[in-house]
Amino acid sequence: MEVKEYDGYKLLIKCIFWTSTILTLFIASCCYIVPQYGVYEQRLKGQARLQEAESSRQIAVVEAEAKKIAATQLALAEIERAKGVAQANTIIADSLKNNESYLRYLWIQGLENGKSEVIYIPTEAGLPILEAQRLKK
Repeated sequence: MEVKEYDGYKLLIKCIFWTSTILTLFIASCCYIVPQYGVYEQRLKGQARLQEAESSRQIAVVEAEAKKIAATQLALAEIERAKGVAQANTIIADSLKNNESYLRYLWIQGLENGKSEVIYIPTEAGLPILEAQRLKK
């Protein structure tokens, strides 16, 4: 059987037709799919930003709660320290009541140990005698 040139042209036209049809369908589907993918991609980016913002908010809330708890604990510790200081002051004050000799002893010890202390005794006018020249050496 002999193949005519006419059949070759027919085959070529069919191939061109189907190729162009497939190419047209591909381009048309791309024209539809690409914008749809862009919308889908934007939606995913929006959801990611929303989840990140929610996570950041939760972190900030947890950090604030931790700071609040720490501040409360520090305040309680300070209250306990103040109670201890108050009790110590009460004990010291009670032990020094009606104990003039011990207080005099502490005062004398302080005078003996204080090498650079200067005690100013007020004069009859109520003004101390200043020794400004004594410190100039």
